[in-house]
Amino acid sequence: MSVLIYIDQAEGQIKKSSFEAASYGARLAEQTSTQAEAVVVGNSSADLSMLGKYGIKKVHHVNNEMLNHFDAQTYTRVIGQVTEACQATVVVLSNNVNGKAIAPGLSARLKAGLVAGAVSLPDTSNGFVVKKGVFSGKAFANVNVLSPIKIIGLTPNAFSPVAGEGTAEVVAFNASIDAPRVKHLATNKVQGQIPLSEAELVISGGRGLKGSENWGMIEELAGLIGAATACSRAVADAHWRPHHEHVGQTGGSIAPNLYFAVGISGAIQHLAGVNRSKVIVVINKDPEAPFFKAADYGIVGDAFEVMPKVIDAVKKLKGA
Repeated sequence: MSVLIYIDQAEGQIKKSSFEAASYGARLAEQTSTQAEAVVVGNSSADLSMLGKYGIKKVHHVNNEMLNHFDAQTYTRVIGQVTEACQATVVVLSNNVNGKAIAPGLSARLKAGLVAGAVSLPDTSNGFVVKKGVFSGKAFANVNVLSPIKIIGLTPNAFSPVAGEGTAEVVAFNASIDAPRVKHLATNKVQGQIPLSEAELVISGGRGLKGSENWGMIEELAGLIGAATACSRAVADAHWRPHHEHVGQTGGSIAPNLYFAVGISGAIQHLAGVNRSKVIVVINKDPEAPFFKAADYGIVGDAFEVMPKVIDAVKKLKGA
């Protein structure tokens, strides 16, 4: 009996969201008096034994060249085999892009109840009740999972990773692997930028910036504080910024520690993608902009007047 955590990787390195899932799974294992184990799929350049610092006791490494490129169907079959072999009663994975692709198929394969978007540890005092966000984060639901095996998709940035002491045992797992039905041809990756899905700080701009030629102040502030850059749908549709920077209901969903919005009105569709941010700062010249209702801090003013002052203040704090 165990709690199994799927450790997601990017180019052989463990993603931040997987450390969150590892800490969450380890706490859940303590709560249910079981052992926390992990599964890593594909080649890894990370020291997998260091997952022991996050409470993982054993790491099942499924290393095969056919697994070096993510394929949801193949990964689902492999993780299912590991789950059955270690008799895991709970599977934890991050509710990120890869986790969302794996979880439904894994649920069907294992006949397991799935809670996607969990925001806290389950309440096991009377059943197995998991709290999750619903209606694009505007409300919460408490879901009682009744199946023998349970799958939890943990909302990124909802549970802080806690590193301590310890070393995990790393063992090779020989899974039955079919050739992926999707052939990988090439990967086109944006270089030199912090991935939005992993960013703790995000500076975002909207139509209030009036054009792509004014994006310099967004990039300058982002560079000063080590933040990723994002934009509203209107900006991406106008081709001021690439579509991979679009956040909102029809774009990316993020949960950084700081979301700094400049010249964005904050329509409900945009809020749906960023309302899990821990702190929201808004600059907008319209005092009636909907974003101010969701903001932790707000500045009513013209972005072209306020942003240079913000940038100067940050430079002074950094001694730049």
